[in-house]
Amino acid sequence: MAAEGSLTLERGLALLQAVADAGGEAATISELAEAVGASRAAIYRLLTPLAARGLVRRDGSKVRLGVGVLRLAEQVLPQVREVARPILRELADKAGATAHLSVAEGDQLQSIAVAEPSRTDLHVAYRVGTRHPIGFGAAGKALGLRQGGRGWAVARGEVHRGTSGLAAPVRGVPGLRACVGVLSLGPINAEKAGPRVVEAASALARALR
Repeated sequence: MAAEGSLTLERGLALLQAVADAGGEAATISELAEAVGASRAAIYRLLTPLAARGLVRRDGSKVRLGVGVLRLAEQVLPQVREVARPILRELADKAGATAHLSVAEGDQLQSIAVAEPSRTDLHVAYRVGTRHPIGFGAAGKALGLRQGGRGWAVARGEVHRGTSGLAAPVRGVPGLRACVGVLSLGPINAEKAGPRVVEAASALARALR
């Protein structure tokens, strides 16, 4: 029974991940069955407790994430912020620029933690909660970077006029699409700041595992 329960839990988690991986599109029962490697009947059984807890919602044969996932995320984000704060503070002082952690939510990126440098006369003021579409700015571009490349993305004036940004993705944390970045008034020395931002993103990933 323990083995059976473990298998059911694993399949339930795989199902929830498959629904999440569908992004803004609703996944069909057939698509979920193929993704999880289970029968349609098994998918229906697994969906019942997930729907009861608000983690998914069904519209006929289509399935989307439910608002229960948002409630779970609200509990996780404060913990992520707490872990990120000292890492961002160190990055901001080393880079001499405002450091931030931004997390993907649907087709938007939201900054959830920010640290300003302590030894600069002027720096970018960047508010927690700032949103912009994925694909814009260094942070949005960083999410699309492939492993094995340079490791960071750079943009100038795309999100905020007169500023430059450099960001690197946080890799290896299941379920988290996020990046660490810095924002500066004027140009950024990418060869100097890039490795620092990549190391900060790696340090955060290690701390969250």
